[in-house]
Amino acid sequence: MKRGIVVLCLCAVAIAACFSADRWAIRRTEMTFNDILREDRNVTVEVAVRRDREMQAMADMIELPVAILSHGNTVKHTEYSFLTNVFASRGYLVVSIQHDLDTDAPMVTKVGEEYVGRRMQYNRGAFNIMCAIDELKKRYPNADFRHLTLIGHSNGGDISMFFAKQHPELVKKVVTLDNLRVPFITDGKIKILSFRSKDPHFKADPGVVPDDDTAAKAGIKVVRTEFQHNDLSDRGSDSVKSSIQTSVQQFLDEDEPPSTIPLLAAAAPSPANAAPGSVDSAPAEKK
Repeated sequence: MKRGIVVLCLCAVAIAACFSADRWAIRRTEMTFNDILREDRNVTVEVAVRRDREMQAMADMIELPVAILSHGNTVKHTEYSFLTNVFASRGYLVVSIQHDLDTDAPMVTKVGEEYVGRRMQYNRGAFNIMCAIDELKKRYPNADFRHLTLIGHSNGGDISMFFAKQHPELVKKVVTLDNLRVPFITDGKIKILSFRSKDPHFKADPGVVPDDDTAAKAGIKVVRTEFQHNDLSDRGSDSVKSSIQTSVQQFLDEDEPPSTIPLLAAAAPSPANAAPGSVDSAPAEKK
């Protein structure tokens, strides 16, 4: 009986989806977990998922692919709706993690040290991801946390690449937007798409981005843009976001069937509809 009710609900949602690609089709939920292994450190996430796909997973009809998004320094985890919309519209369970807390010390650059002294932040980010995975497994037992797609901007891109190096058995794909410190994985086992800015104030460290020959052999796609580093979030123009969305869709289309729901608008939610914790005019990200 319960399964029949769920199937009826799915039919109703599917019919409505045919007539509307509005954001109502994607449900966003914010959750906060306490990591007992780190003195109950708060790990806040926003989960975005298509309502029909979520109900299909609840009815044991499908397994949800999982994408985990990591924000840049000084940018909030809710400021990447143009990316979460792409992945959620394709049926992913998208988890955007807030890595930094107000009580954390500012991130600094220490020339000459490994990752310019930011290994602590990358370790913390990896722990945050594992904490979120462990908690969300309980809430979404029919989500595939064994083949993750990692997405990250700047420092979040470095966290994503660092996590993939630590846990290659859990990662299928990585999408970075101008990560600067952690070198790419070049063994060809993980599909990588990376957008590079043309910003004189943000240059990748030597050895981070592979040369063209190495990238070609490893199947890494590097997209060199004319965009500014700080525009690679909801703060950027619609044209910037639309260009990135198109490339991400093409990257996903290589081994996934296209979504039946049209691509959602590139613009971020209006302030009235913004998720808790989002900032419309936050300071620019630091290098």
